Amino acid sequence: MKLICFLIIGILLIFSTSALALDGKVVGVSDGDTITVLSADKTQHKIRLYGIDCPEKAQDFGQKAKQFTSDMVFGKVVDVEAIDIDRYGRTVGMVSINGQSLNEELVRAGYAWVYNQYCKKPFCAQWDLLQKQAQANKKGLWSHPNPVAPRDFRRGGSKGHQAVTGPFHGNTNSRVLHSPTCKYYNCSNCTAVFKNNDEAIVAGYRPCGVCKP
Repeated sequence: MKLICFLIIGILLIFSTSALALDGKVVGVSDGDTITVLSADKTQHKIRLYGIDCPEKAQDFGQKAKQFTSDMVFGKVVDVEAIDIDRYGRTVGMVSINGQSLNEELVRAGYAWVYNQYCKKPFCAQWDLLQKQAQANKKGLWSHPNPVAPRDFRRGGSKGHQAVTGPFHGNTNSRVLHSPTCKYYNCSNCTAVFKNNDEAIVAGYRPCGVCKP
């Protein structure tokens, strides 16, 4: 009986992953590595680019990375090869337009780090070379004498920027989490209090699309 259950789960996972392979028009660009794609059935899909990490919007070159992504794909039809689903429910995948990889081009232009913690595909080694070339040529963020990786910035490792800390408020109705800097932080239903966003995620809350705690 257990074997049958495992087989059924495996088949469902295969089909669910396949269903995430899609093409559609890019209708939103949240930042350099996150876009929204509208598929033919009018469903919006939030896509997190696989294997890379662009500067946060509040970081140096964060807005330029977002503009690079917008210039390349906004309003255009792209192909999305789904690889995973992240903890926020976003599709993590490869995005390409006319055979050109957005993920790779961001690294080549110096607007993204290769996210080695998660980039495990064979082509990630090639991306590492592209990153080194961008560094050597001082492209994009590498023109800065001491660029801070987004993962360090999110942990408060940026000099000159103060990372947002808690307590965070959760909307008990929508189950959306807000940071202290968010305009929705003190909403009428924002009565759940969390020390950090990880604690809130475990409790079933999802990050606000505005403040992105």
